[in-house]
Amino acid sequence: MRFKHLDLNLLVGLNVLLEEQSITRAARRLHLSQSATSGILSRIREHFKDEVLVTVGKSMILTPFGATLVEPIRNLLDQIQHTVGRRPAVLPEDARRKFKLIASDYITTVLMADVSRHVQRIAPGVAFESVDPSADSTELFERGEIDLLITVRQYCLKSLPTRVLMEESFTGVVWTGNTVVGNELTLEQYLSLGHVISQFGMDSRDSCDHAFMKSLGYARHVEMATSNFNTVPHFVVGTNRIATVQTRLAKLFTAHYPLRIVPVPVELPKLEMCMQWHEFMDQEPLHLWLRDTIAEIARSEHIPSLAFDPPLAALDHGPGQIGQIH
Repeated sequence: MRFKHLDLNLLVGLNVLLEEQSITRAARRLHLSQSATSGILSRIREHFKDEVLVTVGKSMILTPFGATLVEPIRNLLDQIQHTVGRRPAVLPEDARRKFKLIASDYITTVLMADVSRHVQRIAPGVAFESVDPSADSTELFERGEIDLLITVRQYCLKSLPTRVLMEESFTGVVWTGNTVVGNELTLEQYLSLGHVISQFGMDSRDSCDHAFMKSLGYARHVEMATSNFNTVPHFVVGTNRIATVQTRLAKLFTAHYPLRIVPVPVELPKLEMCMQWHEFMDQEPLHLWLRDTIAEIARSEHIPSLAFDPPLAALDHGPGQIGQIH
């Protein structure tokens, strides 16, 4: 089909070429031969009267005009996908859908575990897939292939809808058998202890508490760096080490491990946890219902339990009420 002399079938190929900036990689994604993909590029060049992609050395780069096409073409395809994927509004209790989200193990533990239990009661046909934060998963989210991103404010993506879920503070946890640490800590004691911290990704990106400490000019003696939050207790129990973790996580840890909370002698900035999504999903009923559900549970003072607490009375409205989208 042609519109304004452009074969609309070329739009998908154009989007992939703009993203990959490589005929070889684009051909692989499009499941086409390289010659067929080159043919798409030729027709695109002919239509726009611009090279769009040019070879420089061993690479291809966008022309200035080609660079102006990236966002409009991606947004256009997102809108088309949303439009052709529309279905009559479905009540949550009748829905059959899987939501994919990017969230750290901290968020999945203190928030999404409760969300999933609540949603199972209200909408048993709704499933979740949680993906660790990474450059690859963020790229998928930017392409519209992931429904939600939940992260700290400083890692939010610009220009996307953002909703603040909750604030989070930090505190210390030590083993209950720790004979070195009392009920309070001086700064000198705190810095002299062995610390357990979390670092993420191949580049060992620091957790927020460690980044904050560095920015304040404090150097902690790190005895153990682990790749997630939930393994931290295993490296604290049975030692005189300390870990500085999010307060919600600390309360959960102390309920299930021989750990106790100790205030840290440094005032660390609070985290602002936010949820992001694509604008084309802004008013999609089931997506909106899920965002409201996540936000309502995040606002509660409830601390999740690994022992599976009873349903939240404040949220247990029943299918008839929760299913109403406002």
